[in-house]
Amino acid sequence: MSEEPEQGVELLRETNLLKYVIPELEKGVGVSQNRHHIYTIYQHSILSFKYAAQRKYNLEVRLAALFHDIAKPQTKMGEGPESTFYNHDQLGARFSAAILERLKFPKKTIEKVANLVRNHMFVYGVDEVTEAAVRRLLRRVGPENIDDLINLRVADRLGSGVPKAVPYKLRHLQYVIEKVSKDPISVKMLKINGDEVMEILNIPPSPKVGFILSALLSEVLDEPEKNTKEYLKKRIKELNKLSDKELKEKNKKVKEKKEEVDLEIKQKHWVK
Repeated sequence: MSEEPEQGVELLRETNLLKYVIPELEKGVGVSQNRHHIYTIYQHSILSFKYAAQRKYNLEVRLAALFHDIAKPQTKMGEGPESTFYNHDQLGARFSAAILERLKFPKKTIEKVANLVRNHMFVYGVDEVTEAAVRRLLRRVGPENIDDLINLRVADRLGSGVPKAVPYKLRHLQYVIEKVSKDPISVKMLKINGDEVMEILNIPPSPKVGFILSALLSEVLDEPEKNTKEYLKKRIKELNKLSDKELKEKNKKVKEKKEEVDLEIKQKHWVK
């Protein structure tokens, strides 16, 4: 792929051919944005495209960077610093798909670019990024596309003239994404469940069932080979002889392991 693809688009504009190839993009020429942007819609799109190529992002991210604000001219309301562009992401996804279909791109490429454009306005303020919100984002965009969506945001930021491509709040989002994407350290990892514990011990639902499961998990974290039904059934009977206090003491290992994994991910993304 070209290292400077934006020059080709600029050449089309300078020779008055862009309006015949991608008229939707040409509509952004000279159109101002709002207080969040120092460039016109077209300038911002070209710069985002440029930085996506400079960072050697894949084709889909580059195309999404070029087209992510393609519908802003049609959705612009008002003039000056308070202008708005409501739903430009949704309309932009449709525009992007139509453009790429017209240019004979493969269906898979078209669908991915439209997906990235549709979701490029995701929020990532530290106070807004809850684990539930991140799970919803992953379901919406697809776990396999989340890194490309982050890369699109980086290109978008650089194309806006901001000094930091990956600010703290974006690193924090990456931390939460990795945290919720990892296999959770929970009793669901065990090859046995609470119903089976009650059946083996012939006891009704009670806090002790949870204590026993957590104690089993603590052992399995240290020795994964113990996570077999045969071993766990035998161990359940042995743990049943312990008091609730003794079982709780064993469960400290689970909490420590969760904290250890969490710290490791935080250090990777340089967040607190």
